[in-house]
Amino acid sequence: MAVLSAVFLALGPGRSVPGDVFGGVGGLSFLVLSLAFATVGAIVASRVPENRIGWVFGVTGLVGAANILAHQYASYGLHATPEPLAGATAAAWSPVGLALPGLLGLSLLLFPDGRLPSRRWWPAAAMPLMSIALLMISYSLRPGPLDDPFATVSNPLGVAGAGGAMGAGENVGWVLAMAGLALGAASMLIRLRRASGVERQQLKLVLAVAAVVGAATALTMLSWFVWPDGRLQTRMAVIGLSFAGFPVAAGVAIRRYRLYDIDVIVNRTLVYGALTATLVGAYLTCVLVLQIALSPLTAQSDLAIAGSTLAVAALFGPARRRVQALVDRRFFRRRYDAARTLEQFGARLRDEVELDALGDHLRGVVRETVQPAHASLWLRGREGQG
Repeated sequence: MAVLSAVFLALGPGRSVPGDVFGGVGGLSFLVLSLAFATVGAIVASRVPENRIGWVFGVTGLVGAANILAHQYASYGLHATPEPLAGATAAAWSPVGLALPGLLGLSLLLFPDGRLPSRRWWPAAAMPLMSIALLMISYSLRPGPLDDPFATVSNPLGVAGAGGAMGAGENVGWVLAMAGLALGAASMLIRLRRASGVERQQLKLVLAVAAVVGAATALTMLSWFVWPDGRLQTRMAVIGLSFAGFPVAAGVAIRRYRLYDIDVIVNRTLVYGALTATLVGAYLTCVLVLQIALSPLTAQSDLAIAGSTLAVAALFGPARRRVQALVDRRFFRRRYDAARTLEQFGARLRDEVELDALGDHLRGVVRETVQPAHASLWLRGREGQG
């Protein structure tokens, strides 16, 4: 399906069809997304068959690939040929892609062990399944023209006079799909509060990637309001490639590959994300202030830009150290406390001359920072001594 989708994507009209979010790079990104789900699902299902996540991911990949193939064939068969090709109308009508939000919500509920947090979560698991059924049935039977970019095609299975009911069913389906995604995210946060060891690291990894995906999606959706004339395919490419990180992160977490590196990744993401936002804000503020201050002298903004760049470059080192300390103090308290303890020990080491007192203090620092079950200090004696 991926190969056929790529062929029709290359032969089809691409960006020339108005409202085709799956044309060009938009369709290519969602093709990558479907392959990511299918590949990770196959790996997890073959290595850990008792974990339902693998099977859900496999189905998600197949559904995504079928949706892209149907869309690209319909786009080629309706817009790139003199006469519509056989089956192009049915491909344009295909509602299979509407199952993706529900499958994603279900996978969040089941992560990381393939089971719900408890039996009380069964109603939450029913929401994404009901959303799939409502969305597919409502879209399939809704009368009238299809959505863009196939608005010239009427629904071949549309039931006359049922437009209001089907529209209401579709709205309810989307509400249930969003509720399923929200409950899936909530279940992961609840698991994180209760988890320890490997499961906690698994959840931290996926939640960190989910935060990046959510931020990228929110910014992309916001750009529709700020920049309505931008390319739809480019925006969909950002969303599709961002979501592809979720199955990859979940697969890494389930297979436990270098899982404990996630603390370093989260730390660096928080530090450099906050640092970037701070420096961008400082740069824009400096440019604005310098332009106002220099406006009586020159109408050019080059001097303001140069001065702002130098100011931000000078701020990078101090700002990074302050942000690092803030992140460690707020999110990595144990590491922050250990660093402070070692710093204090280094200061005392410069002044301490009594070896026994220094040894006691060193053992105390090791117990406080490393927290071993036992700590002892061995000093090699001078020549001739034991």
